[in-house]
Amino acid sequence: MLRAAVVFFVLAIAAAVFGFGGIAADAAWVARVAFFVFVIGALVSFVMGRRVPT
Repeated sequence: MLRAAVVFFVLAIAAAVFGFGGIAADAAWVARVAFFVFVIGALVSFVMGRRVPT
């Protein structure tokens, strides 16, 4: 998921450089969502991994 966020971020930067503002904004939004999904998944994984089975 982090890889997808990075890919869309690079796509947003490239689109902005070439003047495609709408595509850049959409790619940046997708990158932001993918990054937050990654962060939430990482936090859930961290919390679930620390539980000690009883």
